Amino acid sequence: MFKKIKEKIRSTLLSEGLPGTVRGASSGDDLAEEFEPQRHIRLLTFNIQVGISTSAYRHYLTRSWQHVLPHSGRTSNLDKIGHLLKRYDVVALQEADGGSLRSGFVNQVQYLAESGGFPYWYQQLNRNLGKIAQHSNGLLSRYRPIGVEDYRLPGLIPGRGAIVAKYGVEHDPLVLVMMHLSLSAKAQSNQLSYIRDLIDGYQHVVLMGDMNNHAEQLLSNTPLKNSGLIPLPDSACTFPSWRPEKSLDHILVSPSLQVKRAGVVEFPVSDHLPIAMDIALPEGYLSHY
Repeated sequence: MFKKIKEKIRSTLLSEGLPGTVRGASSGDDLAEEFEPQRHIRLLTFNIQVGISTSAYRHYLTRSWQHVLPHSGRTSNLDKIGHLLKRYDVVALQEADGGSLRSGFVNQVQYLAESGGFPYWYQQLNRNLGKIAQHSNGLLSRYRPIGVEDYRLPGLIPGRGAIVAKYGVEHDPLVLVMMHLSLSAKAQSNQLSYIRDLIDGYQHVVLMGDMNNHAEQLLSNTPLKNSGLIPLPDSACTFPSWRPEKSLDHILVSPSLQVKRAGVVEFPVSDHLPIAMDIALPEGYLSHY
């Protein structure tokens, strides 16, 4: 079984680069559809915990070995996640493995792109532990972005990153920023200051990912204050997945974007629940084309 999984998809492992340079692996965008601004876009952000199923706090101890060694149930969990992802247009993944011993040398971003039917995928390698672990964020997209960049986020302990994908037109794009923030308030503040600089000057912005804090705190006590970004209600709890009490995962949007539908997705496979949101660009956006 291990050999079969290993042979199915081998990860493309790239060395770390400088901030703002491409350090991940990509499918290329040849088969992705042209972006259609007149349609609503179905977004999802999901911390997949490298395919580990957690349904009780004790599992953090009893299943901790799965963060290092392969497990036969991981593929089944990834297949379940891939089936869920078929409903969405753009997906942000956190805690994906880019291809190491624990994942059977499967690039989980690529695997989920293929099982979910996404023609474009992008893996951001944030913490390279060689054959032991390839900590990564991921972008899956049915539309062809006009640009994708990844960035290291500042922090005392390295290993946090953000992917910035742009759609539409160069002079007024839809900007999606996918991230996984640190746990400490100081690190989060530094990281969000960095992200605030990245989105400065853009009108149509979406921040999505595991932000490890409640939206009220993020939008009142960090550099996102006065950003005008709109969150889901803080009652949209995502952690822990088996008894959600904390709102740690978010999709925050500019007021220019129309929110058609939003909420937590009841899908307790990881230790986090995913967040989904359908958005649309303002009607006047079509005049740019």
